[in-house]
Amino acid sequence: MTDPLTQVVGLLQPDLSFAKFVEAAGTWRVRRVGDGRAFFFAALEGSVQLDIAGHAPVLIEGGDFVLIPAAYDFTSSSMTDVPSLIGDSLPVEIRPNVFRLGDQLGEPSVRMLVGSCAFASADAGLLVSLLPSMVHARGEPRLTTLIQLAVEESRGERAGREVVLARLMEVLFIEALRSSGPHRSSGVLRGLSDEKVAAAIRAIHEQPSVAWDVPTLAKTAAMSRSAFFERFRRTVGMAPMEYLLHWRIVLAKRSLEEGKLAATEIARRVGYSSASTFSVAFSRHVGVTPTMYARRKLLENEPASDPLSQHEPMSAFG
Repeated sequence: MTDPLTQVVGLLQPDLSFAKFVEAAGTWRVRRVGDGRAFFFAALEGSVQLDIAGHAPVLIEGGDFVLIPAAYDFTSSSMTDVPSLIGDSLPVEIRPNVFRLGDQLGEPSVRMLVGSCAFASADAGLLVSLLPSMVHARGEPRLTTLIQLAVEESRGERAGREVVLARLMEVLFIEALRSSGPHRSSGVLRGLSDEKVAAAIRAIHEQPSVAWDVPTLAKTAAMSRSAFFERFRRTVGMAPMEYLLHWRIVLAKRSLEEGKLAATEIARRVGYSSASTFSVAFSRHVGVTPTMYARRKLLENEPASDPLSQHEPMSAFG
């Protein structure tokens, strides 16, 4: 049976290995204005207030894990009052890969592992749109264990450190998504936690070539058409056919990038009766024809770019 979450994560190809430790004492505040790159935050000790544009303030406590799939504007601060601060705090590197915020001499009351998350997939924008705008996992023993293992691995100098850390962080990413699903207001994770909606999502992922429509998907979910449509839209955050289109485009883009199949075959595999109807749908959604998209990707990949070049030096908060 196809696991939709595994498919989404597998296509995203997340890399959370670019991380730094942060210690904080006293009063401090850091604002980050990003370019939409994903950001993660593991609280090892103490409490932090997280303010994300468009969201209510969030209390982050020890053991919590936060993932912002597309980070643009957020502020992290101490739990003490900060109005007296002029501007934001500047992180100071006190040891290799360890930064200090606030009081430079006081005993740290907060310890964090923070970093940016790179998605190797060229389809990251579409895939991220299927995830919630913020993942906040709390009280999960498995997450706590993974975070502790990642911290220990980061501080050590054992052989294979980078490989082990990359795998640990990838598992941490998946575990955070799994544990946060039922608590999200909407998104594919919330949908997968709803037994009836999940049945429809799994059907779409298992057989994207089927000529799905709302009545057929409603039957798969064992619900009436109207009840299914509303429940799917409310839990996933988009209508069933919109989700189907999103997923088909993701699969089509991946096939075009691989360059192994003709457009007619790709069209058939993602549920279109002809190459022309597929081309119209693809062009409307992506902005270019399938042929133009494939040609552009071919040019971008010659010569192949070094994936490490995507990582830029970052401060304590990315």
